[in-house]
Amino acid sequence: METTVKLNYKRTFIVGLAFMSICAFWQLYDNIIPLILKNTFHLSDTISGVIMALDNVIALFLLPLLGAVSDKRNTKIGRRMPFIIVGTALASILMTILPLLDNKYYETQESWVFPVFMITLGVLLIAMALYRSPAVALMPDVTPKPLRSKGNAVINLMGAVGGIIYLIISAMMFTDKSARNDYRAIFCIIAGIMVISVIVLFLCINEPKCVLEVKEYEAAHPEDNLEVTEEVKGSDGEESVRTYLPKEVKRSLYFILSSIALWFFGYNAVTTAFSRYATIEWDMSLSQANLCLTVAMAIAIVAYIPIGEVASRVGRKKCIIFGVLLLSACFVVCFILNNIMDGFSPVIILIFCLVGIAWATINVNSLPMVVEMCKESDIGRYTGYYYTCSMAAQIVTPIISGALLEHVGYWTMFPYGALFVFLSFITMLNVKHGDNKPVLPQDRFELLDVDD
Repeated sequence: METTVKLNYKRTFIVGLAFMSICAFWQLYDNIIPLILKNTFHLSDTISGVIMALDNVIALFLLPLLGAVSDKRNTKIGRRMPFIIVGTALASILMTILPLLDNKYYETQESWVFPVFMITLGVLLIAMALYRSPAVALMPDVTPKPLRSKGNAVINLMGAVGGIIYLIISAMMFTDKSARNDYRAIFCIIAGIMVISVIVLFLCINEPKCVLEVKEYEAAHPEDNLEVTEEVKGSDGEESVRTYLPKEVKRSLYFILSSIALWFFGYNAVTTAFSRYATIEWDMSLSQANLCLTVAMAIAIVAYIPIGEVASRVGRKKCIIFGVLLLSACFVVCFILNNIMDGFSPVIILIFCLVGIAWATINVNSLPMVVEMCKESDIGRYTGYYYTCSMAAQIVTPIISGALLEHVGYWTMFPYGALFVFLSFITMLNVKHGDNKPVLPQDRFELLDVDD
């Protein structure tokens, strides 16, 4: 159904600052923490994989819990903002301690440093969980349901910007592959970006006012949903209302959630280990490895709006299927290149351009397909389903892929990723719901509208 309401792009971009800072941190975490664990503390790939999965274990339990807790909060600055502010403050302080401990152990080899490093890392991950869940919930809070697909594209774009900011900075700082790196400066820079982003968010977004506007709009424009509501009589004779998903919709929900888990199994295994893989298998510097990831994110940023327009014409499901096939093919080509090249090649940059397009195509359309199957009051619960599946996959896959890297060989990384991404193609073929096509504005310049 066509609607005249327009997405407030200016507001959505500002709300996206929180997600931008989160993604900058996680890019730093995935890129540098494995190198510290391996090169400073000399841990095996399997143990490193277990440690790298801790953030997802913590998130699996805390994200739904803190989301529900923040739902019930009512402060002058809103429900989500207190969690975002406190989480950011704690995380920015704790993350600057990690490189100090890294340097301390490298210089002295004192046994107390590693336990302190792990405790600091654990508390930091808890602080990020406190910060991340309410930040994710803030966008749907301040965006009407018909516009959440566009809002999700903007939020993902901001997340990609955060990742690419880190990658550009690190590519400029770490150019010597033979030298040991001092990570103090990069940790402080990313902490500063996190703090500045949340300050701007707090000063520019009046959360209670924005939430009230959305509630007023949705009260005047009730949305159709796929759930069925019926009156039932209890054993005491009293009537009550029961709401449920039809079996065929549930089936689609299970298959889309399975697909989400599978493509995260494949994609996260590659991104988590790529810095180690590139330095060992392709003899790249950290700067060259980061350049590949930077290109993928840059292309994703450019692709988000065109992908949104294509999805509105051909449907979200077809876009996702194209994305998973392209991503799987890219990983297969990288595996082939591993057997015919000895070092860095410009061909790798081209492949990672395609990786960026593939992942953007998947990422923009998957969450909207999940929440399309629910009514308005359940948006948080269904968003929780999405993150439960993605986090569960990211808990397990670093452990399995890390064990393969250590005991079989680093060559297994790309075949592993390709296999699981291709399996998500099979499950996506069974998804029959959640593919509503938003109506594009007749004036394409509305896609770039940033007016209040």
